[in-house]
Amino acid sequence: MENIIVQGGINTSVKDGIGIITFFHPKSNSLPSMVLKQLAETITEFGDRTDVRVIVLQSEGNGAFCAGASFDELLILEEFAPAKEFFMGFARVINAIRKVPKFVIGRVQGKAVGGGVGVACAVDYCLATEAASVKLSELAVGIGPFVVGPAVERKVGTSAFNSLAVNATEWRSAKWACEKGMFMDVFATIDELDQAISSLALRLSKSSPEAMQELKRIMWSGTEHWDTLLEQRAEISGRLILSDFAKQTIQQFKQG
Repeated sequence: MENIIVQGGINTSVKDGIGIITFFHPKSNSLPSMVLKQLAETITEFGDRTDVRVIVLQSEGNGAFCAGASFDELLILEEFAPAKEFFMGFARVINAIRKVPKFVIGRVQGKAVGGGVGVACAVDYCLATEAASVKLSELAVGIGPFVVGPAVERKVGTSAFNSLAVNATEWRSAKWACEKGMFMDVFATIDELDQAISSLALRLSKSSPEAMQELKRIMWSGTEHWDTLLEQRAEISGRLILSDFAKQTIQQFKQG
C-alpha cells in the first residue's frame, strides 16, 4: 500500500483569477485514493478563495488524460469499508465540482477511461483534443460505472450512457463524445486546446462572480440528492470489487 500511496499527487497555481489544478500519476494519470482526496479538498478550497474566480482541472503531460481508478489499489482491497471508501473518493470529487460556486473547466488532452470519463463529465465545461477517446471500462472488470454514472448520464443522456456502460471494451472517439455533449469542442492539437482554455478562463475570470455562481446553481438544479445517491453507488462498487470475478479480471488486465 505504501508504494501506491506515495505515487501521484496534484499541483496548483493561481494567476489572474484562474486557479489551475493538475493531477498526475505515473500510470497514465490513474487515480488512487490519495489523489482523489487531494482533488476533492483542493477544488473545495479553491471555491473558498477570493483570488480564484474560475477553476481549470487538468492532468499532467501530453498523453492520457486519466486511466481511471488505480488497479493497484483495487487489488489490495479486502474488506467492504475500505472498498466503499475508495469509491467514495470519486463521489467526493464529483460532489466537490458540483458544489463549488465557481465554474470548473476541464482540459482533456488524451484518452479517458472509467473514472476519468466521470471527471470529464462532471466539470461544467470540457474541452478536448482529437486524441481524447473515451471508454467506460468498469463492467469489463467486474463492477460497473455506478459512482460516475449520474455525472455521465447527466451530460450525455441515457442512451449514450447506456452505450458506454454496456459496451465496456469499445473506445468512442472524441468526435462522438463531442456530439453527445461530453466535450463542448474538440481541437486538432494540444496547443490549440490550451489557447482555447486560456481564452475562456480569462474571459470568465473577468465576469461577475455572483452571476456565475447563480448560473452554476441553476445548471446543477436537480442534483441536490447526489450526496446520498453517490454514497449508495459507492456501496455497490465497494461490494462488487471484493468478488473473485473482479479480482481475477483486474489481474488479467494488469498482465496485458
